[in-house]
Amino acid sequence: MKIFGLIGKKLDHSFSPQYFRKKFINENIKDADYQLFPLNQLEDFRLLLQDNPEIAGLNVTIPYKTDIIPWLDELSPAARAIGAVNTIKFKFLTNGLQLSGYNTDYLGFAESLKPHLKAWHTKALILGTGGSSKAVIYALKQMKLDCQMVSREPKNKDHLDYSMLSGDLIADYKVIINTTPVGMYPDVEQKPRIDYSSLTQQHILFDLIYNPGKTNFLLEGEKRGCRIINGLEMLKIQADYSWKIWND
Repeated sequence: MKIFGLIGKKLDHSFSPQYFRKKFINENIKDADYQLFPLNQLEDFRLLLQDNPEIAGLNVTIPYKTDIIPWLDELSPAARAIGAVNTIKFKFLTNGLQLSGYNTDYLGFAESLKPHLKAWHTKALILGTGGSSKAVIYALKQMKLDCQMVSREPKNKDHLDYSMLSGDLIADYKVIINTTPVGMYPDVEQKPRIDYSSLTQQHILFDLIYNPGKTNFLLEGEKRGCRIINGLEMLKIQADYSWKIWND
């Protein structure tokens, strides 16, 4: 039995096991399972591999998408350019195990967003600066959108603080993406601190969160006629790309 799975810190929200197990049933894959492997600290990663030699591939989620890189032997060109990894390929070589890092998040995000873009969607506001945001920016730049990042604690002079998000700025950026865990189960009452009154029907609000299906961030956009997109389709697309990588 080959074991695939997800590493991260808090994984109770994840739909990945359900998605992969349904995929295994639908495609008559009988020699695979998908499990959650919560790690309180990334230092437990090597111990996880030692205790579970049947692991054949892993996904990576918050907060380890960037920090996992030093633990890997090589990176795909996209993962290196993005600076974040969400998929680890296991190569069992004669001289030992080789771990290769990939990023399929940017593919899932791009394919989820593209069908909704109109001519006026030229500028994107990215809420958060973690590993997921790096994949989002990489995809947006490939789609020729101007990007502006927002952080609670800006460490880059080009990043904005939430207090800098005026109504005019919100109105100007017609694509707004939440890459933070704010609003994710179980803290579903929370939402990013932006001026929702400046949203229009021309806005797209994209939340990488998919549990709940409609976060308060998305509900605020829905009230104002925005196009709203959650992260479920992105999850499915990136998962299918991960599966191809593991089995290539």
